[in-house]
Amino acid sequence: MGSSPSSYAPKTIYLNVDGKIQKVVFSRHCSPCDIKELLCSSSNIPRNSAIMMVDPEGAMVSIDPTMPPNSPNTLYKVVPLSTGQLGEKEDMFQNVLSQVAEQFSRAFRINELKTEVTNRLAMLEKRVELEGLKVVEIEKCKNDLKKLRDEMTSRVGGRVNCPCKYNFSDDGKKLTPRRDVPSYPKYTLSQETIEALKKPTFDVWHWEHNEMLSCLEYMYHDLGLVREFNMNPITLKRWLLGIQENYRSNPFHNFRHCFCVSQMMYGMIHLCNLQEKLTQTDLGILMTAAVCHDLDHPGYNNTYQINARTELAVRYNDISPLENHHCAVAFQILCLPECNIFANVDLEAFKQIRQAIITLILATDMARHGEILESFKQKVDSFDYANEEHVTCLKMVLIKCCDISNEVRPTEVAEPWVDCLLEEYFMQSDREKCEGLPVAPFMDRDKVTKPTAQIGFIKFVLIPMFETVMKLFPQIEEIMVQPLRDSRDHYEELKQIDDAMTEVGPIRCLSVCLPVLRPMSLISGGTGYSARLSCTSANGSSWPGVSREALSPSSQLLAPNFPDH
Repeated sequence: MGSSPSSYAPKTIYLNVDGKIQKVVFSRHCSPCDIKELLCSSSNIPRNSAIMMVDPEGAMVSIDPTMPPNSPNTLYKVVPLSTGQLGEKEDMFQNVLSQVAEQFSRAFRINELKTEVTNRLAMLEKRVELEGLKVVEIEKCKNDLKKLRDEMTSRVGGRVNCPCKYNFSDDGKKLTPRRDVPSYPKYTLSQETIEALKKPTFDVWHWEHNEMLSCLEYMYHDLGLVREFNMNPITLKRWLLGIQENYRSNPFHNFRHCFCVSQMMYGMIHLCNLQEKLTQTDLGILMTAAVCHDLDHPGYNNTYQINARTELAVRYNDISPLENHHCAVAFQILCLPECNIFANVDLEAFKQIRQAIITLILATDMARHGEILESFKQKVDSFDYANEEHVTCLKMVLIKCCDISNEVRPTEVAEPWVDCLLEEYFMQSDREKCEGLPVAPFMDRDKVTKPTAQIGFIKFVLIPMFETVMKLFPQIEEIMVQPLRDSRDHYEELKQIDDAMTEVGPIRCLSVCLPVLRPMSLISGGTGYSARLSCTSANGSSWPGVSREALSPSSQLLAPNFPDH
């Protein structure tokens, strides 16, 4: 549909301009501004002047395309507005704007907020400045203390300089993790690994430190300890990093040993169904004590600490100095807010947890082995899980089992630990010899062998303890007790071989002894030699006969030197 022609017709109005009729024609589609300019031009008024239009009766007429039309008999008149009239309107407009601005200002309290922000910024700048000065002063004090400590150490000399001794001034030196959480990657454990973690056969040698940290983190989540103690998962990560940083790089007592003991504890919890028998708090105490039980171990045992009168021995009055130190370091780490996994536990519950962890770590002192095992033997036949004393004794025995459980593992996993332990023993015995201190025979590299070191320990310490635990948990016999018996048999066989080799040893020095020995018989045959040697020394004393198959090349060379009888 189209528009009617009348909608496009121009509009005509008639003006009274100085007593003359002025006809003005404009389109109905003109804007009010265009119409005003046209009216100004028609009335001899400067463009852009403020004007109004009135009819013959003095009524104002709107200036826009919709204004009513008129005729030459009813002329409109264009009147310019005076400056006073404009001023009044402008003043009114300014007043309105001021009122609106004031209302907005009151609504948003802009000025007050500006003042408050300015004051707070000034306070923060002042605090930053003061904190900066504090840091400078602290660093200065640290440097002064370090210089003073070095000067005192250099003056005292002697045993105080021994690197194995714990120094009072070193408290907290390594407590804060040197690595932040982002450098501790999250590993996704396979189902195979998860199942293997629950068994004593787990091979602890295949894992890097970050992987062991992830496994420990998984154990805490799997046992429900994170939920039970309302732990912050990031705090758990930082705590584990702090733990790792505070295990020294000893041959044996290192972070891998910590993981080994903790994994065995996790395995025993599953194997013995302890989740159904003990509380979640008990499980948390067992796991945390296992993780912390050898913190900051210096690699030299309690006997050395006491005999050498180290600072640790002096501090703890020769009573389990290492175990007391492990506890102290454990709770120094937990005192750090960023590492406190028990931050959301109420104070009374934390006191009980702390005391229980201390009790378990102190129980790992082998000097108390007989006392603890005897106490457990008296309770095991009538064990009562509702009896707090019985449960505490069980937890002490469990951490002891885990601490010395290497021989429960497969031979290829257990035997390297013996080498590590002997290396640490030999380091201590060498130092004891240098310092004129007593040396234990089982730590003397000149007296001990791997079989002799292990046989007595397995027969008289490990097997009796695990067999006692087996009375309460029969399911451990096949997977834990039998491997100990097999390990005992393995080392007894090795000892028999060593003994035989020791007896055969003199054969290898016959070439040196020939001038003073008279050979009695030698039988040669086959590709090697089967010798039955019976000799008497120059002074008539006898040398026991020795039989050996396939003598070494050096021994074979000796054979022709014996004349036939």
